This record gives sequence, C-alpha cells and structure tokens, in this order.
Amino acid sequence: MRKILMIGTGGTIACKQTEDGLTPGLTAEDVLAYIPAVKNVCDVEVTQVMNIDSTNMTPEYWKKIVKAIEDNYDNFDGFVICHGTDTLAYTAAALSYMIQDSEKPIVITGSQKPINREITDAKTNLLDSFIYAADEESQNVCIVFDGKVICGTRAKKDRAKSYNAFSSINFPYLAVIQDNMLIRYIKETKTGKTVRFYYDMSDRICLLKLFPGMKSDVLSYIFANYDVIVLESFGVGGIPETLMETFYKEMDRWRDTDKLVVMTTQVANEGSNMTVYEVGRKVKHDFHMIEAYDMTLEATITKLMWVKGMGCSNEQLRDLFYTEINRDMLFAGKKRAV
Repeated sequence: MRKILMIGTGGTIACKQTEDGLTPGLTAEDVLAYIPAVKNVCDVEVTQVMNIDSTNMTPEYWKKIVKAIEDNYDNFDGFVICHGTDTLAYTAAALSYMIQDSEKPIVITGSQKPINREITDAKTNLLDSFIYAADEESQNVCIVFDGKVICGTRAKKDRAKSYNAFSSINFPYLAVIQDNMLIRYIKETKTGKTVRFYYDMSDRICLLKLFPGMKSDVLSYIFANYDVIVLESFGVGGIPETLMETFYKEMDRWRDTDKLVVMTTQVANEGSNMTVYEVGRKVKHDFHMIEAYDMTLEATITKLMWVKGMGCSNEQLRDLFYTEINRDMLFAGKKRAV
C-alpha cells in the first residue's frame, strides 16, 4: 500500500465555528479522523505546517509547504495538502513553479464547508485526493476538488459557495473521480527527470486591473516601485487611450532598466492576443511586450514571482516565461517568436 503524507495548512476544511465566525481550529490529525475509509486506499501520516485562513496565505507560507515536501520527499509516494479555497489556485500555481518535475503527486484540496459539519463536501474531496495521490500514474502538482482533477497551473475559483468551486481554464480536466474510481482523461508520462525545489519568490510584482475611466497617475507610482507590472486588460488585451500618454512616458523613462510589463486579460477563457486590435498591436510592437496568452492570472503572477526570484535578466525572463511548466501555456515555443 502506498504511503502518503498529508500536510495541514488550515482553511475551511479545518474550521471551527466561533463567535466571530469560522476560523481554522482542527489539526491535520483531527481532519483525517473524519475519513476512516482512507485506510483502504493508502497509509497516511500527517504533519501540520500552519493553521491559517487562506486569505492570509503568502509566499513565506508557500516556502514552508515546499520545505515540508522536500524534507519528506524520499519517504513518501505522494502528498496531499489541505488548504483554504480562496487562495488555493494561487498556491497550486506557485507550487508548480517551486516544485518542478515531480514524479510523485502533490495534490491540493479543500472544501466549501468544514469537515465537522453534517453536510459537507470536505470528506469526499479529501478521500478523492488520497485516491488520486495513491495511484502510481499520478505526478506533479494538481488540485482535486468536486470529483475533478485540475492541473496546478490551470485552476481558478469561480464560485464562492457552491461545491463545484473550481474550473480548469483553457485546458481539459486531467481526470475525474466517481464513486471512488479514478478515470483519466489525459495520460501522465514520467519524464525521468530529478525533482527540483525552489524557494526564492520576488515581491516586486504588481497587478494593475484596468477599468473604464481609470486615472493615469497610478502608472507613475507603480513603475517607480515595482519591477514587473501585470496589466489585466479587457478582452484580448490593449491599453485605453486615456492611459497611453503616461504609459509611453513611463516605458521610455525606464527603458534601460529591468522594468517589464506583462499583458493579461480579465476574461478567464481563451486568453489574450494583442495583435488583434490597434489598442494592443502598436504598444506590443513598440515595447516588445510580454503577454500571458492562455495562462491563468494565478499562474502568470506566480511564474513571474519565481522567475524574478532567481534574479533573471529581462531576456532570460522572457525565455523562461514562455517555457511551458506543468502545462501552464499551450504552444509555448511558438509564442516566443511573436
């Protein structure tokens, strides 16, 4: 029987009701006790690295999760991380870059209701996660939630309360789990590479969400204080006329530095393409701008944190950003030449 390490981090799945609302209070051992059927699936050991609401998740906590996995990597066949749902997609994406080429599964799960409730999705999600983690074909970072297996770089929480809280963006589900049976849609292939762990994540990344009527003075502040600015624009990507003058002025001012602007879109599905409209084509050409294409926002942000954390130059950053990692970008090789 395969040996799985369950890592507790808090979240709704581990919450207790208090006078001030739900707050993480159950230990990893407490949570595991609610699914006795796991003994028929795998052998489980537990460790608690934190017990927080996932709203409070930071890169420093990601490092603690990575350290727990690296320290135990040779002793277990897979890992299941219990996590709050609100930042779960960010953590899944971040771990996809911080732990690469893992031939062992690193499964992240959580729930919309605490596991100690009579009616809850937590027991099913957690048991499904062990079923997936215990399968010898499973590998890399993924999310198991509501019977679906989602690649770690492709998940987005798009429902606040419903059990089907997560969708896979611009990529199929890897598998589904129905009645304790794992059904694979995409076959996993072992790469034979040695797993790599990374810890340095830059805090010099800023996300600016555009909206109609936005004042341009915010651009000057952001360019002065951050190294990489992710512009979350409309549709396939572009910059409004009202921001263009200031944007060009700031890009010219910082041209010979390591400042970078990355274009992404507020539309979840189908991705960006700045060459379609005039509002995007000219600025992309003038500044050789990077764009996220079909990547999720969560993957875009955390990948930039990882690349910048390694101290890469702008040219190295461009190459690494357009290098596919854990299925984060389709046709990555073609995109580099655009």
